[in-house]
Amino acid sequence: MTKTIKIAPSLLAADFANLEAEVKKVEAGGCDMLHVDVMDGHFVPNITVGPFIVKAIRRITKLPLDVHLMIEKPEKYIDAFAEAGASNITIHAEACHGNLFEVIEHIHSHAISCGVSLKPLTPLSRIEEHLSNVNMVLLMTVNPGFGGQKFMMEVMPKITELRKKFDGDIEVDGGINRDTAKEAIRAGANVLVAGTAIFGAPNPAEIIKELRSV
Repeated sequence: MTKTIKIAPSLLAADFANLEAEVKKVEAGGCDMLHVDVMDGHFVPNITVGPFIVKAIRRITKLPLDVHLMIEKPEKYIDAFAEAGASNITIHAEACHGNLFEVIEHIHSHAISCGVSLKPLTPLSRIEEHLSNVNMVLLMTVNPGFGGQKFMMEVMPKITELRKKFDGDIEVDGGINRDTAKEAIRAGANVLVAGTAIFGAPNPAEIIKELRSV
C-alpha cells in the first residue's frame, strides 16, 4: 500500500525573531505539520525550546504540532508538552529510563498520537515489541543535536526493514532535500522532516511541493 507523503518543516531552522511569519509562510506553502525539536543539552549537545514555546506556536497555527523530544527522561515532561498543544509526541527509545510501554500509554492517555525514535546506530530490535502501540517511528538520518548535517545513507536499509514490519508513518529527520527525500521515500519513509531545505529557500512552497512529489 502506497503511503501518503507528508512534509514537516523543522522549526529548528526557522527565524525565531519572526516565528509567526515563518509559521504562516510554510502553512500557506502547504505543509502537513510542524516539527518541533526539543533538546535539553544532555541527551543531545544542544538546547532549544520547551513547553512555553510549543504553547505559543499552538496559538498561531492550526497545523498539527509534531513534537520530537530529544531529552533525557522524556516521561517527566509528557504532560507539559501535551497540555501545551502537541498533536504528536515522539520519544527516543534510548532516552527512556522508565518502562517504554508505560511511557507510550502515557502519551496516548492525552488522546494524541505517539512516535518512537531511534538514533542512526540504534538497531530496530530496540523497538520491535512496541511497533503495534505507536503511530509513527522516526528514524534519524543524522546524529541528533544540530540542524544542517549531512544525510546518512547507511540508514536506508533500516527504513526498508522497518517498512516490512510496520504499516504506520515512518518519519525521517536530518539532511532532507530533493535528492535525499527521493532515497528515503524509495526506502519506505513517508514523513519528511526538512529544516534548512525549506526555511532557507527563497520559495518554501515550491520546495514543499517538490519534496512531496520527488
